[in-house]
Amino acid sequence: MKHLHLASMSLALCFLSSHSYGQTAPSYQDQEKLHDIAKAISSQRIEQDIRTLVGFGTRHTLSDTNSTSQGIGAARRWIKSEFDAISKACGNCLDVYYQSETISGETRIPNPSEVVSVIAIQRGSHDPDRYVMMSGDIDSRVSDVMDTTSISPGANDNASGIAGTLEAARVLSQYQFSGSIVYAALAGEEQGLFGGKILAQQAQKDGWRIKAVLNNDMIGNIEGINGVINNTTARIFAEGTRQTETPEEARTRRFTGGEVDSPSRNLARYIDWMADRYIPNLDTMVIYRLDRFGRGGHHRPFNDLGYPGVRIMETNENYQRQHQDLRTENGIEYGDTIEGVNFDYAAKLTSLNAVSLAGMAWAPSPPANVQIQGAVQPSTTLNWDALDPAQNPQLKGYKIYWRYTDAPQWQFSRYVGNVDKYTLENVVIDNYFFGVASVSKDGAESPVVFPGAAGAFGE
Repeated sequence: MKHLHLASMSLALCFLSSHSYGQTAPSYQDQEKLHDIAKAISSQRIEQDIRTLVGFGTRHTLSDTNSTSQGIGAARRWIKSEFDAISKACGNCLDVYYQSETISGETRIPNPSEVVSVIAIQRGSHDPDRYVMMSGDIDSRVSDVMDTTSISPGANDNASGIAGTLEAARVLSQYQFSGSIVYAALAGEEQGLFGGKILAQQAQKDGWRIKAVLNNDMIGNIEGINGVINNTTARIFAEGTRQTETPEEARTRRFTGGEVDSPSRNLARYIDWMADRYIPNLDTMVIYRLDRFGRGGHHRPFNDLGYPGVRIMETNENYQRQHQDLRTENGIEYGDTIEGVNFDYAAKLTSLNAVSLAGMAWAPSPPANVQIQGAVQPSTTLNWDALDPAQNPQLKGYKIYWRYTDAPQWQFSRYVGNVDKYTLENVVIDNYFFGVASVSKDGAESPVVFPGAAGAFGE
């Protein structure tokens, strides 16, 4: 009886403690149209697009640009024709164009060569200068990164990402959003991430307010080199502190936190949150690293300039199907062929991208200039800049999120209304991490913004 009494007291104290702090599990208004978007993604169309891309033989960055059926030139013209057709079907709702730059003097591009990407932009209705982006990379390669002629199907790496980007455009172009969505087929990834660098630098020059870059690189393989076969998980790679952090910002972060709350990390949490709500039978792993160990992808050039960006990809890679000459050795088939792609899985990850892009583009912009106070006080106060109502007519108000400092996902939330300051009474600043999201009138939410420069999504 004594032990039971102590246990009952313990439970009672936990209950009182929780309620005295005003903690409430995150509430969220379900978005039926996001379920519709997820269901509309077609594995059959994705398969057809991957087969078409594989049919170009090689898509090496330095391969033939004149042939109508082989090489990267034919591939990029086909991709543009697909975006053009998607735009025509939605009443010319996409701005489709080539983006190019001549690169030379590089280890993998020694001679002057034009790196050409295909960009399609779906302009937002109220805040067209705010962008979220989905990207894949066009080029493929075999074992020798300078082999420009050998057959290089690149079925998973990365026809799958390009097919997913095209399919997301087909589905999302049937809707109108407040913010703009970019669908990018980037070139030159295998030769040095040049397509991403060109687009990121141009975006910065043009003043794009990029809130999210979703780089899709290999989203079709479910059979790992480790023997695991799994179509129910995916990885989201997200870097920690910003590459552009200043010494003064680093000093502040040392005392206030933010190492695990960069905008890229909170973008990854947002996508993980979307997977839980809208993508059946998919669990995402948020990995606290820029990319796979010692490796990189097209989101990195955006991270380099301070933009939030993540890599979405399969959980179990098969290295025998990556960057390999087509051959059979000791009974093992090498090469990135169509047989290694699971189209239903590629569609599942494409659905994840589509609902994440739509959710962010429908939501108001993430709050700006979020600040926090509460040192040696019993309560925590957050304040932020009110959003421009002309750019965000759908804004209803703001929601504060918080979690224990060792928790991977936001645990508690409170909707606080259309205000620019709020105090959480008896919630001690030392025990939690905090953030603020904006909320639309129909319940769409932005990613959560951690206070200070460490968590800012930009203006």
